[in-house]
Amino acid sequence: MKEKVVVGMSGGVDSSVAAYLLKEQGYEVIGVTMQIWQDEEQAAQEENGGCCGLSAVEDARRVAQILGIPHYVMNFKREFREKVMDYFTEAYLQGCTPNPCIACNRYVKWESLLKRSMEIGADYIATGHYARIRKLSNGRYAVGNAASAVKDQTYALYGLTQYQLAHTLMPVGDYTKEEIRGIAGREGLPVADKPDSQEICFIPDNDYAAFIDRAAPDRVPGKGKYVTKEGAVLGEHLGITHYTIGQRKGLNLAMGHPVFVTEIRPESNEVVIGEAEDVFGETLVCGNLNFMGMEDLTGSKEALAKIRYAHPGERCLMERTGTDTITCRFHHPVRAITPGQAVVFYEDGYVLGGGTILKSKNLDE
Repeated sequence: MKEKVVVGMSGGVDSSVAAYLLKEQGYEVIGVTMQIWQDEEQAAQEENGGCCGLSAVEDARRVAQILGIPHYVMNFKREFREKVMDYFTEAYLQGCTPNPCIACNRYVKWESLLKRSMEIGADYIATGHYARIRKLSNGRYAVGNAASAVKDQTYALYGLTQYQLAHTLMPVGDYTKEEIRGIAGREGLPVADKPDSQEICFIPDNDYAAFIDRAAPDRVPGKGKYVTKEGAVLGEHLGITHYTIGQRKGLNLAMGHPVFVTEIRPESNEVVIGEAEDVFGETLVCGNLNFMGMEDLTGSKEALAKIRYAHPGERCLMERTGTDTITCRFHHPVRAITPGQAVVFYEDGYVLGGGTILKSKNLDE
């Protein structure tokens, strides 16, 4: 009897080829597109489809028809709003810069989809992520780096649990993007040349501040003061939801040289401005921990740490400093340690674990 796998089909080339590869490997494949858009008007207005738009359903349905697999649409609107959109808004209001894709992966694409898939008798779920699931010598599951370093998506998957990893397949991780597009073209899949979605799917115009204004109009703090770390007032900003750590453009400050956002203070509605060197830090504290390749951290351990998706990583010493906190000390200063983003720890090409960055501090503080 064939093992059954539910493939999350976003209408893109990666998940489409994932479905094809798994069928070729002998699985009974069911395609599912997750309905997460909040209303028909929003979805219809979205130009590029992405993983939220109505076009995603049509593209996925066409691919499923060509592959000869069943295709369904599952409604995850409530889960997506609560776990992703509301979280995104709340984080910005608190002066943080969230990563909604990590939240979506953990709570929607895996927690909710896996639960429903198991209810219909599936053995696994699968996605088109560029990563590989490894079972380590210690018996634990971890996501390992993809064959293509350029497309590697392990950073956004650090939040997955052992149960989720044990019931997940990621066939795309063994290929480069060019190879995936080549397979799609060879098999006549209509999404072979479909462009990758570059923006946050529920904010297609990329205007985060406007989205938050609409989502929480009575809570947006509005204009405030630009200040130096010593407290000198430099001017007026548009509101803390318009800024992130390390930002240089769009500040509208005539300082005569480039300056940067170094801190956001939601309690006083201030944005702290500093010099280029002020954006670098040696230490961070993270919480909301999830361990993957290792069961826990009781003392200290050397690792490679990434503090954003595109960060190449820096060696660090991570040390357990609280019930749910790790302090990470980098061997060399890193740029723009940003509260709300994730720090993900790696060893030998797989994820040890990670957490949400709570704060950055210099060693002399």
